[in-house]
Amino acid sequence: MAFGAAHPLLWAQNKEPIRIGILIPLTGATSQFGATMSRAAQIAAEEINAAGGVNGRRVEVVIEDDQSNPEASVRAARKLIDVDRVVAIGGSYASSVTSAIAPLCWESKTVLATSSGADSITKLPHQGYIFRTSPTVTLQGTRVGDLGIELGCKKMFFMGPQTPFAQSYIDIISGIFTRAGGTGAGLIYEDKKSSYRSEVDQALRAKPDVIVLGGYVPDTSVVLKDLYRAGYDGKRIGFSFGINQKLVEAVPAEVGEGAYSLVPSASVNAGAYKRLIAKMKVEALDSYSCQVYDHVNLVALALASAPAAEANGTTVRDNLRGISQSPQGKVVDSAPDGLKLLSSGSRINFDGASGPLEFADNGDVKGVFFRYEQIQKGKLAVTKVA
Repeated sequence: MAFGAAHPLLWAQNKEPIRIGILIPLTGATSQFGATMSRAAQIAAEEINAAGGVNGRRVEVVIEDDQSNPEASVRAARKLIDVDRVVAIGGSYASSVTSAIAPLCWESKTVLATSSGADSITKLPHQGYIFRTSPTVTLQGTRVGDLGIELGCKKMFFMGPQTPFAQSYIDIISGIFTRAGGTGAGLIYEDKKSSYRSEVDQALRAKPDVIVLGGYVPDTSVVLKDLYRAGYDGKRIGFSFGINQKLVEAVPAEVGEGAYSLVPSASVNAGAYKRLIAKMKVEALDSYSCQVYDHVNLVALALASAPAAEANGTTVRDNLRGISQSPQGKVVDSAPDGLKLLSSGSRINFDGASGPLEFADNGDVKGVFFRYEQIQKGKLAVTKVA
């Protein structure tokens, strides 16, 4: 795309950059993907700006650390909205963080693109300002329950910290086991404890043949060690935020061996995904970083599709579906290609690195894939993608 030299002149003519906030966990319990999320967002902005920006304006991502903490995230979101005047906030990961900042977003008419899973998020009165690119808790819980049944298990016990989704997981997964003729139960524990032995003892009294681990890496590591010390030899299934490479490195090999993990999968065959991992110089990339990359691209393309409108959150909200799920649009997998087509008056249908990006009326993304992994000989091995 050769907008090249003309656009620096346009920007110099009092064209302020369009700012997109990125609120991600660079520190704290959910920080395992923070660094790659940050880089993915920056790459998206670099690509857009190299293609001439949006309606002659540069895109600038303003990255803030939510510290994996709702209170810190509210302060950071307030800064992004009030000081940086962002049109959208992308990247929010932990459901507790997203739930805390969501009202700030819709009240200020700022789009919130989130990679959180709690069902409650898109049930909020968000007035269309929330778009979720991650599978919901209902979908993730259903897949985990189904996996337990596939593994031949009959008695499920869930263990996880207090989160906006913990009780939902217990209800969803227990329901799947009950309908299959088994049983399900669970407990919600206090976060950040140095030992969960009493909770493990309580779980083992139910004699489960599978324990679902619903915590993040720090507490899941402790629970797994306590299960190992207690001699538990049943199945263990977790989620990508609890059982991942960071956990594999945090526990002795014998403690994690055999544990399963369910991971929202990026669109690994998509052109956007292949280009992104090439630029990041990695062999593979987690879904959440791909989602943040897509958040920036979606916002930019939505604004570019409405050049006569003011660049703000309402314009993003009102035009985002038009560039990502238009049946009449030409399918594109890169923002520069999309910007070029939009500037010529064409319609587009943008597919990102994380997937097709088609949204239901409530803002939930449709059509997601999961990667099923298991810790085998001290490494995560993919068992299937479905």
